[in-house]
Amino acid sequence: MVALGLALMAGQAHAISRYNPQGMTCGDVQARLREEGAVILRYNSPRTGVPLYGRYVYTPAFCEVGQHTEWKRVPTRDNPSCPVRECEYNDYTGSAIYRPGR
Repeated sequence: MVALGLALMAGQAHAISRYNPQGMTCGDVQARLREEGAVILRYNSPRTGVPLYGRYVYTPAFCEVGQHTEWKRVPTRDNPSCPVRECEYNDYTGSAIYRPGR
């Protein structure tokens, strides 16, 4: 029983890969997302130089229940505005039920 519990905990502790997209091409970033499903991208803001990071996903299947994906942009070596998806919580307040452009 103890071994089973440890095995379950180890399975849940699967590490997520971290990358700096500014050292990668946009195609490389999108390939990592396609292969791994979800990654953390850490980069410096092009405007302020402040370190930023986020968890980006290949499809909404990698989001939690109650989340959807939004398109975001990250800077890469060859594209200052590489499109990636990030999970966002659904807004059930009524103001965001209709989302133009989706």
